[in-house]
Amino acid sequence: MDDTDETTGDSGKAERPLTSPEVIQTYLKHLGVGPGVYRMMDVRGDVIYVGKARNLKARVSNYTRLGGHTNRIMRMIASTASMEFVTTATESEALLLEANLIKRFRPYYNVLMRDDKSFPYILISKEHPAPELKKHRGARSVKGSYYGPFASAGAVNRTLNMLQRAFLLRSCSDSVYESRTRPCLLYQIKRCSAPCTGEIGLEDYGKLVAEAERFLAGKTDSVQKKLNSLMEEASDALEFERAARYRDRLSALAHVQAVQGINPRGVDEADVFAIHQEGGQSCIQVFFFRSGQNWGNRAYFPRADRSVEQDEILESFIAQFYDDKPVPRCIFLSHDVGERALLAEALSVKAKRKVEIVVPQRGEKAGLVAHALSNAREALGRKMADASSQAKLLDGVAKAFGLDVRPERIEVYDNSHIQGANAVGGMVVAGPEGFMKNQYRKFNIKSETLTPGDDYAMMKEVLRRRFLRLAKEQAELEPDGAGEGEEASLAQETITSVTAPGETQQADEWSLVGGDDDELPPEPKESKWAAPDLVLIDGGAGQLAAAHETLDELGVKGITLAGVAKGPDRNAGREHFFMRGKPSFMLEARDPVLYFVQRLRDEAHRFAIGTHRAKRSKAIAANPLDEIPGIGAKRRRALLKHFGSAKAVSRAGVEDLQAVEGISAAMAETIYNHFRCA
Repeated sequence: MDDTDETTGDSGKAERPLTSPEVIQTYLKHLGVGPGVYRMMDVRGDVIYVGKARNLKARVSNYTRLGGHTNRIMRMIASTASMEFVTTATESEALLLEANLIKRFRPYYNVLMRDDKSFPYILISKEHPAPELKKHRGARSVKGSYYGPFASAGAVNRTLNMLQRAFLLRSCSDSVYESRTRPCLLYQIKRCSAPCTGEIGLEDYGKLVAEAERFLAGKTDSVQKKLNSLMEEASDALEFERAARYRDRLSALAHVQAVQGINPRGVDEADVFAIHQEGGQSCIQVFFFRSGQNWGNRAYFPRADRSVEQDEILESFIAQFYDDKPVPRCIFLSHDVGERALLAEALSVKAKRKVEIVVPQRGEKAGLVAHALSNAREALGRKMADASSQAKLLDGVAKAFGLDVRPERIEVYDNSHIQGANAVGGMVVAGPEGFMKNQYRKFNIKSETLTPGDDYAMMKEVLRRRFLRLAKEQAELEPDGAGEGEEASLAQETITSVTAPGETQQADEWSLVGGDDDELPPEPKESKWAAPDLVLIDGGAGQLAAAHETLDELGVKGITLAGVAKGPDRNAGREHFFMRGKPSFMLEARDPVLYFVQRLRDEAHRFAIGTHRAKRSKAIAANPLDEIPGIGAKRRRALLKHFGSAKAVSRAGVEDLQAVEGISAAMAETIYNHFRCA
């Protein structure tokens, strides 16, 4: 039997655990001098930093020095347990890969975009003989012409409204188009030319589409001149009604241009980035210019350490910003960045054409940047003021609900249904920076044994599914607590798999590189299902009891729950609050905390109702023909065109179905049996 201690060497002395710089040193002998991307991981295997380098070996060797680093870098080195590397052919490829990995892993020590929502576009869909004008967000999987990006859905909706008036393009879906037998209301109010019922021929409709595309491409003058000419011709021919239609279209076009705000003449396609930093926080304002028109702006508040300079934040932000977005031909910056030429080269590779990045000093372009910078300064001022008032409100919430500290995460739950149909649950989240909309979640009520309209059972199902996710995520984050046997073994294997052979990690290495224990970084891992400090349930004592019963069954402890019941006659301001072990209580009628809780509850109510309505609308709009195997878009259109409606199809006999183009005898039998057996 071997009695040798695993922590001793041949001499019998205990081996000293490796320090973080020594851990990093072990990788140097295997690194080349070419470009690439490196990842630094902590003891649990979570990525805490992603960086790129022209020379990987030289960059990594810098981290082995114990001095000359900022506090942020020293903390990062102290947290590093292992590293991973990817070599690239060029430095520009490394820059693009770095941005992709930062957005994927969201490391604690990198500059991070906080708002990752995709931008809306205007789409003229070409998948139908009569193209549809609509808003589009997400992957460009639909065939057609895309125009954007627009800064917000509101900007798109306003523009779409005016474009419908100006060009009379349809906005209905293909299924609605095929089922129309007479013009809809939009035709009556002169916002559609009704190609669905033949009020306009497809050739003339195609001309309207071409005009809309020219306008959206920036050729506004030619479109307006043509409409002016047609209006004058109609007027000269004494066709005043037709002239009035052209006049209305011209008025709509003028309105589209008016609401765009600044429309620079010398800028056809560009994005403007301006950054303002104050009080350890940063705001980046982005303006979008396409086809010589201003298509809106959006403010971003990236997460970064207070020690990071403006140019570094801006550079990292731009690389991440264009990771999943089309790149314009020109980018204007308020501040120069250290690797502007490399960034331009990388974005040119991504766009497959030349991209210029400039810092304008004079003229119209400098004015655009100054305008964006002013907006960034004002937006950051508003955010800091809101954060200050939000902190006071959260302190009041902590006092009202007996919390030991200011809550960082408040979750509010509500259900929505109509007599149990299309039941959904909604969860909204609020924190120090207001509503955290990227953390909102919706739950489709799935239980088949649930009695329709049983709000208690619905709430139990929602909370059970939500806190099961929390328990699962906590188990992943705390492998040491996985228990004995196979689960613990798998957890330990997860840790050792990201560490080089023979490496161990100290429990606390901070003293090796300087600093105080109080300055140790907070938990780097960003949890999608983090434990809330306070849970608010829309309901009274019964709803609260159901919530407590669910959490007790799951073994979830340490979470404060409260029920928010509407007052007599559902009067706002007279809400009663219920908590376990306490009598119900009310807040002062003019207490700001009461208004804050009302806002939280109303937001949960809005979110749940909106989700329910969307689910209900989807169910109403569902076409029963879509449920039949073998029926695609082409056959569905043929059936609807032949019979007029899905209901008429359901009543048709086999011989009648066979008369439809593209419907074989076997398919006719399938359709007939589908409706008879349903």
